[in-house]
Formats: sequence, structure tokens, C-alpha cells
Amino acid sequence: MKLVDRETAAVPNREHSPRPAPIEVSVVLPCLNEADTLAVCIEKVQRGLRDCGAVGEIIVADNGSTDGSPDIAGRMGARVIDVAAKGYGNALRGGIAAARGTFVVMGDADDSYDFAELPKFVDKLREGYDLAQGCRLPSGGGTIRPGAMPRLHRWWGNPMFSAMVRRMFWASVHDVYCGLRGFRKDLFDRLDLRSSGMEFATEMIIKSSLQNARIAEVPITLHPDGRKAHTPHLKTFRDGWRTLQFFLMFSPRWLFLYPGVFLTIAGLVGYGLALPGIRIGAIHFDAHTLLVASLAILVGHQSIVFAVFAKTFAMMEGLLPPNRRMDTFYRVVTLERGLVASLIAVTSGVVLLALAVNKWRVRDFGDLDYTRTMRLVVPGVMLTALGVQTLLASFLIAMLRGRRTDATI
Repeated sequence: MKLVDRETAAVPNREHSPRPAPIEVSVVLPCLNEADTLAVCIEKVQRGLRDCGAVGEIIVADNGSTDGSPDIAGRMGARVIDVAAKGYGNALRGGIAAARGTFVVMGDADDSYDFAELPKFVDKLREGYDLAQGCRLPSGGGTIRPGAMPRLHRWWGNPMFSAMVRRMFWASVHDVYCGLRGFRKDLFDRLDLRSSGMEFATEMIIKSSLQNARIAEVPITLHPDGRKAHTPHLKTFRDGWRTLQFFLMFSPRWLFLYPGVFLTIAGLVGYGLALPGIRIGAIHFDAHTLLVASLAILVGHQSIVFAVFAKTFAMMEGLLPPNRRMDTFYRVVTLERGLVASLIAVTSGVVLLALAVNKWRVRDFGDLDYTRTMRLVVPGVMLTALGVQTLLASFLIAMLRGRRTDATI
């Protein structure tokens, strides 16, 4: 990511100058044509820094403004960082990377956030929290002024995604989208955030929770957007879909594991009903039920295997932190045990298929009683397929983990 610092003030002769106090708080404002509101936001940030008694700096991460926003920021004493890569997340990553403070506070430059509330965030960080997350929603103690948030966002989008984050990632926040937040700079360095768009905000929450960071929630007031020259950059359905994608990508449990377990259990129940040909009232579970149950087991098994693939890859690439349960899984489910399990499944399936062929031979390869033979053929096919899937999955998991053998290739 190419960054250009526009700070051009002359460096004084420091030989006889006292060393300046270290910067405690860096406030980062992402900016794309915010001339309507940037000045008032910078003024509020300056007041907030004075109120909390912090030595601070203001960084405007400009993402290609053409309305004079960088000139406004420079005149008011802010550092302007030009970020060439487009996107909300890119702008913030560029600005935060240039920050020199121990703590970083980020917030939008549209005057919807009152930076006079800055001391509340700094106080939480001084108390030892790694992340102080703002909350605009009443469920977390926040306040939304009339006209400040679209109804769809207020009553559906934000509460739904926030509830998903609490459930899927155990993050104790009620407003995952709130852009006003403070955090330790060293936390940002550890998180390795990669999102380029609006999902940057949710990625920070998810990764902070997964890394057991100390998170505090700070109630704030959301004000109406003060911009007049253009509409908000947030696109409801596009950014909502990207957020949902991001949640699922970072939670193999919900995307792959839980659906796979459900399908496998449903398939086993189907086998329990169809193999003995159980009747419940007028319902007779027979060969067709057996076939559908086999499909459920095969798809469920594949989904569970994909959960292991995804979790392993994410951990190897640093997208997700190490996981003790996965370490236990790797110790128990080794390549060798996977190969043994696949051999047992394939052998069992081949035996069942051989028995079916033998029944066909006894009938001189003529017509068969499908109700009976399907109870051999369907499980035989399923076990053979499961065995082959397990064989391939065992090798792929070993490859993803970088396992080496003594064989010379």
C-alpha cells in the first residue's frame, strides 16, 4: 500500500530543544471528499484531546479527495496521509500504520460522531483495555438522534450482525458497525487486518475477540450526517452481503461444521429407520429413504471435512489464531489413522457390494428384489465413497499442515 505523508513542516534544531513529549493518542479520520464536515471534526478532535489531557496528533487518511479536503486538514494542523488504494479499510489501514501514538482512535469525518466524547475512549484504554468499541444502539446504552441512521440499519442490519458476532465469535459488543472506536496500536499490529472495504470494522472486532483482547463498550450518541455535497459511502445491501460473507469465511464452524453435523445425524436417523424397514402409521421407510439418508451422510461428511480444511488453512495463513481444540484433533486424527479408517470403510463397502453381486449371480443375473438388494448396494456405495473421501481428505489435511514424509520425490 503506497502512503505519502504530506507533513512538510520544517524540523527545528533539536540540539538545544527539549525532547517533545511522546504522542499518547493518534486520531485517524478516513477522508474521501469530506470538505463539508472535515474542519468541524478536526476542531472537535482538538477539543477532545485537550479535555483528556493527552499529547496527540490528528491524521487525515485521504483516499483521493478532489474537493480540497487535504488542504483543509493541512491548514488546521493535521497530518495528511495519501492512501492510493481505494476503500474505507485501505484508508484506515494506511492512516493507522502511520500513527505514532500508543493509542489510536478512529472515526468517520462526516460529523456523525461527536469527537468531544474522545475522553471516554482514552479513559478505557488507560484502564488497560485493548479495544474501546463505541455503541450507538440503545441495547448497548447508546443514543441515535432522529434521522441519524436509516431504519433498516437501526432495526435490522446492525442488531442482526451484532447478534451474529456475539454468537459466532463471542464478542461482547452490541454495535459491530460503529466506526468510532479506540485501540492500542500494538493490538492493530498483531491483528494483521486485511479488509479493504467497510468490513474492516467487523474484521477488527472478530479478530480481537478471537485473540482474547480485552474489549470495553463505550455508549455514544450518533448525530445526523453533516455532509451536503454527496450521499454516504455505505451501500446497504452490497456492504451487508460483504459482511455476511466475511462472517462465514471466518467461522468454518457455522459455514461447514454445524450444517455437516446436522446432515450426518439426519442421515444416520434415516438409516436407523430404513434398514429394518420400520413403519410408523401409514409411513413405510424403505429403500428410497435409505438412498436419501446416504446422500445426507455423504454431503454431511464432506461439509465436516471442509470445516477442517478451512480451519487448517486459516490457521496456517494467520487468518485465525491457533486453536487448542484443533491441536487436539490433529493429535488424535492423524494421517495414519485416517488411512486406516478409509481402508475399513472401503473394505466394508466393497464387501456389501460383493454380497449384492453374489445375490445377482444366484438369480442367474436376472431380475432382483430391489427392496432387499438395495439394502446392500446403497450402504456399499456410501461406505466406499466415504472411504475414498476420507483417504483424500487425510492427505490434503497433512499437506495443508506442511507435513513431510521420509520418501524421496
